[in-house]
Amino acid sequence: MDLVKSLNEHDIKNLSGADLAFIGDACYELYIRNYVLQNGITKLGKLHDECVKYVSRTSQYKIILKLEPILTDEERNIYHRGRNYQYKTRTQEYIHASGFEAIIGYLYLLKRNERLEEIFKKAIQICNE
Repeated sequence: MDLVKSLNEHDIKNLSGADLAFIGDACYELYIRNYVLQNGITKLGKLHDECVKYVSRTSQYKIILKLEPILTDEERNIYHRGRNYQYKTRTQEYIHASGFEAIIGYLYLLKRNERLEEIFKKAIQICNE
C-alpha cells in the first residue's frame, strides 16, 4: 500500500524551489536521523546535537559550496530554483541551504536513489572534515 501518491515527472519538474526544499528538508533530516541512530547514539539530547551538526543551515551551506562543482546541469538548475525563491529570511546561508534542500527533494521525488545516496554520503563526509 502506497501511503503517498507519487507525482509524475512533469509535475515534479514544475514544482517551485520552495516546494522542493520543503520535501528535501524532511528527506535529509530523516536520512541524518537514521545515520545518527546507526552510529549508536540513542540519548535524546545527544541525538539532537549530533543531527544539528549535519542539518543546520550553516552545515548545509558548507555542504553545497563543496558539492556545487560536481552537480549535474539539471541539479544546478534545481539548486538555483531553490536558492532564488523569495524567502522571508534572506541570509546567504539560508538561501544556499534551501538550494541544497531543493536538490534533495527533487532527487527524492524522482526516485533517483543512487544519486541521492551519493550526495548524502558526501554531505556526511564534508560535515565530518
